This record gives sequence, C-alpha cells and structure tokens, in this order.
Amino acid sequence: MSTRFRRLLLCLPVFSLLFSGCGKKKEGTGFTSSSDAAPQRTPIVVQLDWVAEPEHGGLYQAQARGWFTAAGLEVTLIPGGPNAMATQKVATGQVQIAQADSTNTILAIAEGLPLVQFSAVFQNDPSVLMLHEDNPVRGFEDLSGKTLMARPEWAFLAYLRNKYKMDFSIVPQNYSVANFVADKGLIQQGYYIAEPYHIIQAGGREPRYLYAWDAGWDSYTVLVANAPWARKHPDALRAFVKTAIAGWNDYLKGDPTPANEAMKQANPNNTDAFLAYSRQKIIDGKLVTGLTGTDETGRISAERFATQIRQLRELNILKKDLKPEEVMTVEYLP
Repeated sequence: MSTRFRRLLLCLPVFSLLFSGCGKKKEGTGFTSSSDAAPQRTPIVVQLDWVAEPEHGGLYQAQARGWFTAAGLEVTLIPGGPNAMATQKVATGQVQIAQADSTNTILAIAEGLPLVQFSAVFQNDPSVLMLHEDNPVRGFEDLSGKTLMARPEWAFLAYLRNKYKMDFSIVPQNYSVANFVADKGLIQQGYYIAEPYHIIQAGGREPRYLYAWDAGWDSYTVLVANAPWARKHPDALRAFVKTAIAGWNDYLKGDPTPANEAMKQANPNNTDAFLAYSRQKIIDGKLVTGLTGTDETGRISAERFATQIRQLRELNILKKDLKPEEVMTVEYLP
C-alpha cells in the first residue's frame, strides 16, 4: 500500500441543528453563529488508525469548520500508521478516542483494556482482498492453496479458513502496491477506497475485490473511547459524536475543501486527485450511511456486535464470552 500517512474560532458557522442557543441563523445557510465567549473547552485527543486520508474526512471537516470548538471541545487529531497502537493508547489514557476495527477492539476489551465502542465511522469496514481482473480466483472458495499478502493478525483470514474448510499461505502486508502491480497473480489485502488509486497511478488497472461482508464477516470501523473517561465526560462525548456525524454529512454531501486542505497539511502525500477519488469511493460504497436505505451515519447495533462476538468465539480467537453491552454502547449517540 502506498503511504497513507490539524481550529477556527467560535464565531464561525455551525449547524443550527446541533447546537441550540448559538445565535441568529444566517439567511439561507442553515448555519448559526454566536459571538458569546465560550466556556472552558474539554480537551479530546483522537488517535487515527492511519495517516490523514478521506477515511477520516468527517473528523477533519468538523475540525476545519470550527464545529468542535463551537461544541465546547478542544479536539486534536493525531495521524496514525502501521504501528499506531490506537486502542492501546486509548486504554492507557494517552488519548481519549481512537478510530479502529471493531473486531480488534472486541479482542482488546476481552484482554481487560478499558475501552468502549460508541459510534461507527464506516458501517462496513472497507478492508478487502484485491485481485487482478484476469485472476482465475472468482470467489472466496477459490483461495485454497493460494498465497495472500495480508496482515497475519486479520481475524477474517481465520474466518475464511474455517468457513470454507481450506488453507492458504500468508505473506505479511508491506503496505505497498508495488508487488501487486508487478505480480498479476498476487492477491493482496487493502482498503478499496485508497489502494486502487495508487495501483492505477502506477500503471495498473483497477482491481477486482472480494468483500469481507460478502463472506458474512461484517465488522465496523468504529470510534472507541477510554471507558472511565467516557463515564466522567458523557456530555463532552455526546457533543463529540454529534459534531463528528455533522462533519461526515457535510464532507460527503457538501464542499469537502475544508477537510481536504487540512488533510493535505497533515499528510503532504495527499493530492487533490487522490482525495477526490477516495471520497467518491466512500460515497459510492455507502460506507458511512450504510446499505440499508436509511441513513445509519454513526449508528452501531448490539445485534451486529453479538454476531461478531459469536464468530470470534467460534474461531477460538476470543477466549472470553462477552455480551454486546460489555464492548459497545449507544448512550452517546444522538
């Protein structure tokens, strides 16, 4: 995978639906403004799972618009990378919130880490297996005996072996698309909202995808908080969630320029072309809003977490029997 590597003043526009009592509505904008002095803001540090890219677009949009500040929050976004250690940083209190994969977070909670998953970023985690168009593998059942470049700890791999009663070899992910472009037979894990752009730029064609959810593995990309901190600051966390959801709505349906400019500052490898490509992939895949036909932005469900817990238990990856309410909550959602 190629490299995927931060406040305006209170008086800037904010969504009138989010914050009451913020002043007079500006004609025709749908925003409100206020000149009142802000109370002391709650500091929140957010550890991102990867470098600043459109998968964090809603957070950067909310920050660039000044909406976190208007909500009484002082938010700092920390870009990540292959060794971001996001959940560990949340658990130890180095940061208050992180973006992560829901199944990995379940496993961390089972190990005793004080974490709680409180909102979705993506309704479907966009991790996929990428193949060249002419690769004879047409479905998951065809992976038997093949070699995959992927993160060895990806629980989906164990799920595939178990569901299809097969085995395959794993070459550790090197976070580059060079091998994929050069080897027409290579099957590689990737984020389908990012890697394909770099494959095309390197002279290849957009790959085919095997989507994990098509095999019945339907994890979220989530926001996770330090559980003791969340219990101590419920109003701040509710404000954060509401503002993040507004940021995603504006980033995907409005002008993404504020977030894009902020992400280019945080990650100089971003280009306008890549940012537009990845954002459109998120829109087309309904990753934020969900595939149900109703807007599920930010929503998480106990039922889906129960399924993930059951699957991890069946694979003997999750050693402790957990209930959904032990790993997630909806109490901070709007």
